[in-house]
Amino acid sequence: MIKTLALPYKASILPFANVRVFNQLKAKGAKMELSITQPDDWHLHLRDGDLLEAVISHSAFHFGRGIVMPNLKPPIKTTAAAVAYRESILKALPADSDFIPLMTLYLTDTTTPEEIKLARESGVVYGVKLYPAGATTNSQDGVTDLFGKCLPVLEEMVKHNMPLLVHGEVTDPEVDIFDRERVFIDTVLRPLIQKFPQLKVVMEHVTTADAVRFVESCSEGFVAATVTPQHLVLNRNFLFQGGLQPHNYCLPVLKRETHRQAIVSAVTSGSKRFFLGTDSAPHERRKKECSCGCAGIYNALVALSLYAKVFEEAGALDKLEAFTSFNGPDFYGLPRNTSKIKLIKSRWKVPESLPYASGEIIPMFTGETLEWLPSSV
Repeated sequence: MIKTLALPYKASILPFANVRVFNQLKAKGAKMELSITQPDDWHLHLRDGDLLEAVISHSAFHFGRGIVMPNLKPPIKTTAAAVAYRESILKALPADSDFIPLMTLYLTDTTTPEEIKLARESGVVYGVKLYPAGATTNSQDGVTDLFGKCLPVLEEMVKHNMPLLVHGEVTDPEVDIFDRERVFIDTVLRPLIQKFPQLKVVMEHVTTADAVRFVESCSEGFVAATVTPQHLVLNRNFLFQGGLQPHNYCLPVLKRETHRQAIVSAVTSGSKRFFLGTDSAPHERRKKECSCGCAGIYNALVALSLYAKVFEEAGALDKLEAFTSFNGPDFYGLPRNTSKIKLIKSRWKVPESLPYASGEIIPMFTGETLEWLPSSV
């Protein structure tokens, strides 16, 4: 059975076409279609309560698995809390969904090595998230002394091959917000890798040419990076064009066009070090459009469409599947998915808003028309 997501768009489904056939169809002017292995989302915010119920079906439709971020209120600091959160996610899934949430722990100054051991033994926790205290949404309980209080935990993570998932920004208010990723690399991440060369590290949502160069300089298989759709298609001008654009505000903040181009070049090169991580982060509209708006872009609806757009424009559609579906599970040591998803070259309009019990969510590219329509088989 073939189905499209239950939103205001549909498309006719054509026979399967691989990249070679796709190019032939394109030359003839026919409708084009790709079939790729079901992608996974290696950086996902699902929230809880009404927000979880509102957004889970969108991620579950597009992705087979998702690394679920732990920055709830209160944060997911223990294995027991991760197991309970996982149960909440599973209960909220559509009845016919096979989506698998991969859980994470929120690293703090008081996390213990014993908790890392419990996490690995649980079979449901796949990473530990480093939030420098104050760096982003709900990060106030994050780490203040990585090389002091957290050393025993890092040593235990190496022992259990547990990845450290890093929000790579310093929080020093004297450092310009557009330089915080670069300074983090120099002052935290590079010394960390030198001290723990066997620690698996994912630099999450990279935004700069500096991050690209750093990841490419590290040992393959130990340091990798997730890349969001917003950092591939938007630069910092999109925060201000036509007035302040709160729904384009995220952390790490959008950067210069030169940095966007560097990230596009990295992901479309075929490098195994980069993989899909949407950082899809829903907020109720009123919390974005206010005097102190929240950071986060809700992109679960449009992510695959935008990734396909980027790879098509780079002439690299033959490398899309590795980025979306192979590099992530290979890095985490997990099997690749066996199911497929279709991407059809068919125009569709992004909904203006997504109402739910407590308000509404404004999706990325709200009201705009995109060129690639994901459909399941």
